[in-house]
Amino acid sequence: MKEVWVEKYRPGKLADVAGQDEIVERLTAYAKTRSLPHLLFAGPAGTGKTTCAIALAKELFGEEWKINFHELNASDERGINVVRTKIKEYARTAPIGEGGFKIIFLDEADALTHDAQAALRRTMEKYTSTCRFVLSCNYSSKIIEPIQSRCAVFRFRPLKPEPIEKYLNKIAKAEKLKITKDGMASIIYIAQGDMRKAINSLQVAASLSDTIDEDALYKTATIARPEDVKKLLDIALTGKFLATREKLDELLIEYGLSGEDVIRQIHRTIFDLSIDEAYKVQLVDRLGEAEFRMVEGSNDRIQLEALLAHFVVIGLEMQKK
Repeated sequence: MKEVWVEKYRPGKLADVAGQDEIVERLTAYAKTRSLPHLLFAGPAGTGKTTCAIALAKELFGEEWKINFHELNASDERGINVVRTKIKEYARTAPIGEGGFKIIFLDEADALTHDAQAALRRTMEKYTSTCRFVLSCNYSSKIIEPIQSRCAVFRFRPLKPEPIEKYLNKIAKAEKLKITKDGMASIIYIAQGDMRKAINSLQVAASLSDTIDEDALYKTATIARPEDVKKLLDIALTGKFLATREKLDELLIEYGLSGEDVIRQIHRTIFDLSIDEAYKVQLVDRLGEAEFRMVEGSNDRIQLEALLAHFVVIGLEMQKK
């Protein structure tokens, strides 16, 4: 891939950010008044946190935005020494131009150690005359309270299908691609509200064909078709364990999924099953236990087969009633 479309089509202005209208409205007001507090962006991956930070800098500083915007990934540089040296040195220097302040963007700030966050809160307070901090994280609960109280908090939600569809159609038009109806539905299913994942899926599928359909997407995405996962559960709930095991082998070999990938897709599919709620409770309870064991290092294959064996037992109970 010569260009990464996520960067190529990153919005240049706040108004172009997709699916976060309330947040864009508040940030635009800050840009117009040029009165900016420290900011905390919290939410899932691919929902526009970094894009909003860059777009805000462009609106505040214009052509000089790159020299007044400093980005650090806190997951790479997460210790207290980084806060005391690199961040502090940048924060204390005067801004260039007429902006009045610079912006330090700390991506993945929830990866900062507790000591680093404690040092950061004093730096944020001391250098407000020359610098504003924008912190981005997936989990705001991992940011200490003194930092949260110093920031205006913006909570980003997973994107709805409509803005994702609109943005992908814009890219498809520019790249001379055709996205079929089932192809768009598949991208939205794969993305789960993550615009970055949606754009990357589109780009990878476009490397195979100019027509983006369901087949092209599932060939390139590490995700199984929802109907195949549903069929796996349907077989399990008929009480046929060996047939269920064969279907699991099909999924693992054809799509190259990991155990956690299968667990996540089963979780999404359980709620679409036409069975009593009491049985769904049992399925989800067992699913959670299997997922925990996998995360702790248990063998994926054994845990998946044990999970499906439990589903088979539940299916046999259902047949008795």
